[in-house]
Parts: sequence; structure tokens; C-alpha cells
Amino acid sequence: MSELHKFIFEGLPVRGSLVRLTDAWQEILRRRTANTQTGSYPPAVSQLLGEMSAAAVLLQGSIQFDGALVLQIMGDGPVKVAVTEVQADLGLRSTATLVGEVPAHAALADLVNAQGRGRCVITLDPRAGLTGRQPYQGIVPLADETGTPLAKLAEMVQYYMRQSEQIETVLVLAANQNAAAGLMLQRLPDDARGQPAAVARKPGTGTAPAVDEDGFNRLSVLARSLKPDELLTLGVDAILRRLFWNEHLLRFTPTADAPAPHFHCACSRERVAAMLRQLGRAEADSVLEEQGQIEVNCEFCGRQERFDAVDVAHLFAGDAAGRQPATGPVQ
Repeated sequence: MSELHKFIFEGLPVRGSLVRLTDAWQEILRRRTANTQTGSYPPAVSQLLGEMSAAAVLLQGSIQFDGALVLQIMGDGPVKVAVTEVQADLGLRSTATLVGEVPAHAALADLVNAQGRGRCVITLDPRAGLTGRQPYQGIVPLADETGTPLAKLAEMVQYYMRQSEQIETVLVLAANQNAAAGLMLQRLPDDARGQPAAVARKPGTGTAPAVDEDGFNRLSVLARSLKPDELLTLGVDAILRRLFWNEHLLRFTPTADAPAPHFHCACSRERVAAMLRQLGRAEADSVLEEQGQIEVNCEFCGRQERFDAVDVAHLFAGDAAGRQPATGPVQ
């Protein structure tokens, strides 16, 4: 079962979270493998997309945004686009578009930043129906301030959070065919009085303890000592005990109704119909004339929707439901 756990450190302006995606990640891979047009991901791409999935869940879990958080890499290597989308209830989906051969042991730069033109984009898209809320988008290159290409996805997300959100972040990520996991620490920003936010109070005093200015650096070193195999296989309690046994750590126990990460794709026949209406009748008729029908494949879940000439006529005649094609959607 996929799970997300959160914790803080008593007396320190540091929050943390740990995610492990098992069934959700395996479902993403299963649907990709079942797609006869694409087949399974090469190992290097699977690892990249798994780490993106874990990172996106950690980010959504930390901000609890009422809408979709979309983590996207636009590359100039064999991975042209890699996308993970996580909803407020932690429903997620991920996909990658590949062009050409992928080297067996390709690093991040080889996959998405071969010519130095790769970009990381994080979009916050408010839930439909929220008035006065506009999507927010932040973009950073896949290189640091000196122009040096970033070697790992974790470094890319850390750089994004520092540059775009001014939040110091430490991220450890790992993925294989069975699981995708991540550990994230963040230093909370100072409040208006110059004191670190959310510092725990001394019991019974109502006052904050002296701030451990070196605490975040110390915790960062401990977090980075976590090995990929440990992150993917050890239980949450074992990981936190292994890293922070000498720290005053406070865990938040998830309630029975707390959202857990799970696979979810929002595609539907109605959404495809709306997209075709936006394309216009002339474009739809052009595809029909060339191919005999319009077939749309969801790159996230592999679902196929087909529209023949009668379906298209109904769409543009104001019939929102349209006629169900005889073949039906391919599952």
C-alpha cells in the first residue's frame, strides 16, 4: 500500500515527510507496459519517472494545494517530456514521451539535458470551480547558478525550491520496478519577528527554546546518508530511527480517512469530446477524411476513445453525449 508520513523536529524549524509508492507506482508501470504502441519504459526512464512521482507527492503533501500539482521536465535528450500530476487527494498519474534510443545507464543529463536546454516546470492548477484563482507556474533550467548541469532529479527539485520558493529543501529519492520513494526535509521560513516559524514550545512555559541554528544542516547530513535500497525497503519507523535516533522527532499519525497516494487518471470520453470541439469541425472532418475515424489515446492510463463520422456530427450538432461507438473504448 502506498503511504505518506509527516513529522517535525521539536525545537527546530524543520518539517519532514516520507513517501513510498508501491501499488500506485506499479499501476503506472503496468498500464505503460500494456500499451502495445509504447511498451515498457527503459530502466533509466522508469527510475526518473518513479523519482518524479515520489517528489511530486511530497511537494503536494507539504503545501496541500486545492488542485493539481504538476511536475514536468521538458528535455532535449531522448526524454522529450516527463510529467507527474498529483491531485489534492494524492491521486497521481505519470508519463514520459521518448524519442530515439535511451542509453542503458543514462544519467539525468543524458535523458533530458543533453544540449543544456532542459527545463523543470512546476504548475499549481486550482481545482475547477474555484473563482479568482489562476494557475501558477515556476520554471528553472536544469543547471545551477554556475551553469553546471544538475546530476540528479533530487538536486533539480532542491534548486527549484530554493530559487522559486525560497525554501531550503533536502530531498532523497529512489525508484525501481517495485516501488518509488522519497524523503524530504524543509527549513521553515522565518516569521515577521525574525524568529523561525513553527518552533516547538517548551512544555508548560509558553516560550520557545533557544533555536539550534545548525539544526537544519545537521539533519540534512543525516538525511543524505540514507541509501536508495534502505529508502525502498525499510519500514518508515526503521528509516526514521536509523537517521534521527538522537533527535526529538514528533510524528503525525495519519487518520483513517487521511488521503493516501493512489493511481488516478481523470481522462474520460466527455473530456475528449470537449477537446474535439475546441479543435473545430473543419479539423475533425479532416482527420475523419484521412483516417476514417478519430482515435485519441491517453498517454497516462492507455485508455482509447474512438469517434466515427456520426459521433462527430452529434458533437457539433450540440448533442453533448454523442453516440457510443460500436467498438467502445479499448480498456
